[in-house]
Amino acid sequence: MAQMIFVNLPVKDLETSKSFWTKLGYSFNPQFTDENAACLVFSDTIYAMLLTEARFKDFTKKDIADAATTTEAILALSADSREKVDELVDAALAAGGSPSNDPQDYGFMYGRSFQDPDNHLWEVMWVDVEAMQRATAEGGE
Repeated sequence: MAQMIFVNLPVKDLETSKSFWTKLGYSFNPQFTDENAACLVFSDTIYAMLLTEARFKDFTKKDIADAATTTEAILALSADSREKVDELVDAALAAGGSPSNDPQDYGFMYGRSFQDPDNHLWEVMWVDVEAMQRATAEGGE
């Protein structure tokens, strides 16, 4: 069985978060979704558990970071092309997300970022692996 990852994120309003990600074309696993949590499906092995802050506190003794002022993590998603990077980030911004960092364009790698409604930082990246390997072999970065 392939290893899976479940990223757990606190959210202030679960319905707002679910609506945001649905507008980006993602779905939720109903087996792990209720009034306190929603299992956001990125792929067969990658999930984000969106947890109400009260439910999130059940799993930690630490304070919940205020993502509006503190960066707790930067979550990166791959994309199949430069165009797909733009499509996903543009959809995120249209769905209520906000801009994050400036776009990164290295020719063989392109990325943009956004913040979701709870201010979690997301990057969407495309990499042409063959072009990156050629650039590296030629002494580039």
